[in-house]
Amino acid sequence: MAPADHRITLLGKPGCHLCDDARAVVERVAGELGVPWEERDITASPEDQAEYWEMIPVVLVDGVQHTYWRVDEARLRAALAR
Repeated sequence: MAPADHRITLLGKPGCHLCDDARAVVERVAGELGVPWEERDITASPEDQAEYWEMIPVVLVDGVQHTYWRVDEARLRAALAR
């Protein structure tokens, strides 16, 4: 699977400094590898809020939880290389 065949979802909320840090990593990696990504505000979904409130930011790769709190750039790149 090529990196561009994956999809990254960043779950966060407004005013979250860790989310800002995660966004910077996701933007950089996704941009360099040509991977589509989206950001979802968990405060807009009661389900997301219930599931992820204490873990944000959360990064999903292809809809599967990849990491939370801190995004390790090398680990994200490795996941997208599979």
